[in-house]
Amino acid sequence: MPDTRPIALITAHGQPSDPNPPEAALARLAAQVQDLLPEWQIRSATLSAPGRFKAELTPGVIIYPFFMARGWFVGKVLPRRIGDIPHQMACPFGLDPALPALVAAAIDHEVAQRGWTGQDYDLLLAAHGSARGPKAAEAANNFATALRPLLPLARIATGFVEQAPTIETAARGLKDRALCLPFFAQSGDHSRTDIPQSLTAASVHDAPLQVTGALPGTAALIAQALLSCRRTAEIR
Repeated sequence: MPDTRPIALITAHGQPSDPNPPEAALARLAAQVQDLLPEWQIRSATLSAPGRFKAELTPGVIIYPFFMARGWFVGKVLPRRIGDIPHQMACPFGLDPALPALVAAAIDHEVAQRGWTGQDYDLLLAAHGSARGPKAAEAANNFATALRPLLPLARIATGFVEQAPTIETAARGLKDRALCLPFFAQSGDHSRTDIPQSLTAASVHDAPLQVTGALPGTAALIAQALLSCRRTAEIR
């Protein structure tokens, strides 16, 4: 008997220089989403693992872009990879209206763990940025704007890997109580190497937090986004 469950494909950029670890990490996230949506088929594929994305495509699939912006990869690369296969495209992870509340909860928990409750502090969003266009920086800056009313004691700034202000420049303004959140969907060279090196160069020796896409509640957020995407298609 054919499997008639709706199909979702969670996709991320991955790491071209070492595709296997992010591919495995995305598969673990997909398994968490699958647990929350047992009546679905949840698949995963990074764009950096040769052949993986194409192998998981099927007509009628809902594509979930595990990206922080609707930039080059979501706007150009994904449509080219999908071709003429019928599909729906969900909202990218970084643009989900529910993400600021998820991040605020994680930051509040971290602040409490550090004994800073009731005190002001700095929060640096370390994002990728892009030399190809403004979408990546816009997503990070808009996210910071949405986050500010949820974290009224935080002084929130953004810094970028690929454009100004750089993470090092933004980090030079941090005070003693400071957190750095990598505004990335997956852990990779930027979060493991580039961001810590930029912080060290700015004389900030505290390690960055885990990437945004690894925060608690991410799987539930994706599950809700997929349900919403399907409901929208049914209404149409």
